[in-house]
Amino acid sequence: MSEAATSVVVLGAGLTGLSASMHLRKTGTPHRVLEKASSLGGLASTTEEAGYRFDHTGHLLHLRDPALRKLALDLLEPPAWLEIDRNAVVYSHGVVTKYPFQANVHGLPSEVAYACVRDFVRAHYDTSPHRVDNFEEYCLRHFGETISRAFMIPYNEKLWGVHPRDVSPAWCDRFVPRPSLDDVLRGAFGVKAPELGYNARFLYPRLGMGELVRAMAERATPVDRGIDIVSIDWRTGRVCTRDEEIRYRHLISSLPLTRLVDLLADPPNEIREARKRLRATALQYLDVALNTPCERPWHWVYVPEPRFCFYRVGSYSNFSAALAPPGKGSLYVELSIRDEVDVKTLLPTIADDLVEMGFIRAPEAIRFARLRRIDPAYVIYDHDRQRALDTILPFLRENRIASVGRYGAWEYASMEDALLAGIRAAEETS
Repeated sequence: MSEAATSVVVLGAGLTGLSASMHLRKTGTPHRVLEKASSLGGLASTTEEAGYRFDHTGHLLHLRDPALRKLALDLLEPPAWLEIDRNAVVYSHGVVTKYPFQANVHGLPSEVAYACVRDFVRAHYDTSPHRVDNFEEYCLRHFGETISRAFMIPYNEKLWGVHPRDVSPAWCDRFVPRPSLDDVLRGAFGVKAPELGYNARFLYPRLGMGELVRAMAERATPVDRGIDIVSIDWRTGRVCTRDEEIRYRHLISSLPLTRLVDLLADPPNEIREARKRLRATALQYLDVALNTPCERPWHWVYVPEPRFCFYRVGSYSNFSAALAPPGKGSLYVELSIRDEVDVKTLLPTIADDLVEMGFIRAPEAIRFARLRRIDPAYVIYDHDRQRALDTILPFLRENRIASVGRYGAWEYASMEDALLAGIRAAEETS
């Protein structure tokens, strides 16, 4: 087995790893980037089949940081970027309403809309002490009973794969819009109000998110692909692959934190035990190619009701028409099913549901569908998560290992967060 040495080893060539490498290369820091797959980008990559371009469901850039926005716009020539105002809706009670549900009950059956506003007002003026130890309690406290039972609780149970009472509210403040009373009253009567939520406007590459990855890779150091890491000797600072040992001063990992801990050579027992408390859910989804354009202009639709086997449907071709052949469309359907899926059996039901929702006119509009899987997909913010992280992450930092990114930090995060995490980790190695 050969030996090598470098200042920094970066594990994973997704957004976080490539972002770290770009910064390290800019500062002249010697480093290696190791990627197990033959392709780059991880979940931000784009695949092509029969003229259709598919991302790994909806990957969108919601940029708040001005410097990062400038960097992103500099990576691709301006015609390659689309800047898009969100067009997202909710399908429930047989009707379409504007997103977010909690601020837009106009259009629901009148009794449902009334109950939503009534219970929101009661919650708004209820100043008595309330325990808010889990996401179910968070929803009831801030949105009231009807909004919680009609949308917030069933939708999030489908997404997370666990009941909201088993999920901490620690992730909510940024990602769950909390409307004011005025917002709710406007939304009840269909009066235009400011868009709510972090994702009201986003950037998207015309040819798919893989174009951003391609541009980043051109500015990063060349990536060693197809590398299978066997172990990490955290005491001596060595990454062991099947072919070589690489000595490092600093290690930046965007691997899932569970995977990173599993690679550590003989970690302390408390680290092993903490790793067992980290939970995540997998996601199965369908990439769907259409013979026709998508019949609605929506970017995505939230689907809370249990009668549907999916919780969200998005339209790639509504992000950019260039993602499908001329006159065609494409969708992604995020399933709430965690068990093995038989696409041939399931697809007719999904096709009928898409017809009901108005995405397609007839089941024959579907040209083909491909089942995909992301594992892990969503980190579960259960009540053991933070305690486990408080044990693992300081240990890693003490041993010159930065575990960063959505799965490295074991968090619910955006693409912007992933890019910033790579930059900050690279800065901390100098």
